Amino acid sequence: MPHNPLGAIPIGPLGEYIREQRRNAQYSVRQLAQAAGVSNPYLSQIERGLRKPSAEILQQLAKALRISAETLYVRAGLLDGGVDVDGDAATDGRDVRSAVAGDPWLNARQKRALLDIYEAFRIESARDAAVADEPAAPDDESTETTHGPAKAGLTEQ
Repeated sequence: MPHNPLGAIPIGPLGEYIREQRRNAQYSVRQLAQAAGVSNPYLSQIERGLRKPSAEILQQLAKALRISAETLYVRAGLLDGGVDVDGDAATDGRDVRSAVAGDPWLNARQKRALLDIYEAFRIESARDAAVADEPAAPDDESTETTHGPAKAGLTEQ
């Protein structure tokens, strides 16, 4: 691992991970640097473990790579990587997003597709839960069935 001028936090694995994600996304260093709004030399130094990027730069890189910023924060030592089964992580989907984002066997397109599907399921489940919590309206399904033709302007003569 390269010498770390910033102290005890090992930054080589972060750079290696970013390089791996860049390659999975089929970006050159130049393309990722441009997409993330950083210079080529700076990105190269991050990948080689010579620089520790700020949280803002990590967020820009995550967005450009279409991966979870939380994954990069954990890898950089900015967030605790433990999975809290009883806490918020289990209910807000971060653990799933991080697992998908960190999977080296998936390319960027596959990760995006999985995350889009996951989000669609979460939205659908939230809607179902909201509907289940709502009190029945006066015009519920049975009323519509009984009075449906009249509502549509179709009356018996």
